[in-house]
Amino acid sequence: MAGPQFRSGFACFVGRPNVGKSTLMNALVGDKVAITSSKPQTTRHTIRGVVHRADAQLVIVDTPGLHRPRTLLGERLNDLVRETLLSVDVVGLCLPADERIGPGDRFIAAELTELRRSRRRLPCVAVVTKADTVDRGHLAGHLLAVSELIDVDDVVPVSARDGYQLEVLTDVLAGHLPEGPPLYPAGELTDEPEQVMIAELVREAALEGVRDELPHSLAVVVEEVTPREDRPDDDPLLDVHVHLFVERESQKAIVIGRGGSRLRDVGTRARQEIEGLLGTRVHLDIRVKVAKDWQRDPKQLHRLGF
Repeated sequence: MAGPQFRSGFACFVGRPNVGKSTLMNALVGDKVAITSSKPQTTRHTIRGVVHRADAQLVIVDTPGLHRPRTLLGERLNDLVRETLLSVDVVGLCLPADERIGPGDRFIAAELTELRRSRRRLPCVAVVTKADTVDRGHLAGHLLAVSELIDVDDVVPVSARDGYQLEVLTDVLAGHLPEGPPLYPAGELTDEPEQVMIAELVREAALEGVRDELPHSLAVVVEEVTPREDRPDDDPLLDVHVHLFVERESQKAIVIGRGGSRLRDVGTRARQEIEGLLGTRVHLDIRVKVAKDWQRDPKQLHRLGF
């Protein structure tokens, strides 16, 4: 009698902005493959993280928060989520334990329900994130509310912070994958291009401590990554040139800070993360530029990679 077959496939995390999708993916993968922030809509494109197991390879696709859009960028991010949902093997609907189910959750649940009508075999798992932030009584009540919100195959409470039930969630998601060979080489944790990850790390550093209205207006483009010439082989240096775009001159002043103090801090934090990513010393040059109302301009959205 044949033993258990190897499984492989894609799981997509969806949810409204800032419910812990990226933090959860990083915890499951065991390394940082997606930036995180307390600001909503941190994730702006699909990011794949690979979980390697002896019996399965689970490719987690993190997506932007699904929301009611106010700009052309918001519409395109929603379209990206919907396109992703059509190509995965299982969906994880993320709902935070420390917040009541609200209109945004109901909006996403309705979208998922409609999608599952057209894809009858699409499994869905409700993932209750941030379970460590509430007591057991509150968690039990929240799990009941989640089960009443949407008809799903499983409901799993987890905590990315302390590791609560992360292995259980991996088991549940992997159980919904089809049988098949590994999709990525052993040890590979993401297929994100290095330049995209560099841009994301700069944006993550820039998001810290800024005003609420600014995060949506930040976009980062890596212009060039080149080895510094005439460096010894045992001490290489990479020159990384980055443009950080905002929508207005007043926002540019916020990002730069008095006397350039804030931009220097952003550069220091981003450089440390980039050096960890690339495994070599980096000279990071960040130039702040204004792209007026880029979130609403189709041409500028295209130029910035959306």
